[in-house]
This record gives sequence, C-alpha cells and structure tokens, in this order.
Amino acid sequence: MGEQPIYSTRAHVFQIDPSTKKNWMPTSKHAVTVSYFYDSTRNVYRIISLDGSKAIINSTITPNMTFTKTSHKFGQWADSRANTVYGLGFSTEHHLAKACRDLVITLQQFKSPMSYIPVCSDTGSVPNEKPFF
Repeated sequence: MGEQPIYSTRAHVFQIDPSTKKNWMPTSKHAVTVSYFYDSTRNVYRIISLDGSKAIINSTITPNMTFTKTSHKFGQWADSRANTVYGLGFSTEHHLAKACRDLVITLQQFKSPMSYIPVCSDTGSVPNEKPFF
C-alpha cells in the first residue's frame, strides 16, 4: 500500500541554527503544508513538508519523540537522525493544539493503546524563539 498521508496542517517552518544551536532560521517564506505520513509496509511514521519541490522537513517519528509547545503558537521537536531541531509556527493556538493532539495519536500507535505518552509538553517561553508572524 505504501506511504499514506494521515494528517496535514499549515505552518511556518523553522530549523535551529546549526552553528549557534540557539536562533531559529525560517526555512520557508510563508506557511506551508506540513503532513504526517504512515508507511504500512515499513511501519514508519514521518513528518514531511515541501516548499515547492524542496523538502524542508523529512523527519521520522520515533516512539520517544517529544513535541514541545514553547509558546501559544509555536512548537518544536528534535530529530536526532537529521541532527537538527525543527520548529512550527501556527497562525492560531487552535492549530497548534490540533497538530499536537494528532501527533499524540500517531505516537500512541507505537505503544499499547492503554499506555500514556506525555508527548506534548508546555515549557513556556524559550529565549530566542520568536515566530515570524
């Protein structure tokens, strides 16, 4: 059956500056589609985003991944395979909450249905994180 989309949203995409590990660098000039995919053949979940034909996110979702809400409209996660941190800036709190809920549901697929996964955490404001909208 191959890889199938299971959820999509629109967000501004950022990556942490690899030299400073502190500042956010926008990877798109405008909000782009960010999608969660499931590959039933390989039992793999991924987050993918394209800006035109360029992949700006290609992140494999792992069972121990944590998506952290750092403000009312911004969240981030570390991708150890890509050795980077991605950030998503949303237009509303509702869009961030929905993206977080859908990621929780996706991550629960890795665990038994009865287990609790505290995947979306609130940390409050983090220095140098300023979404550009």
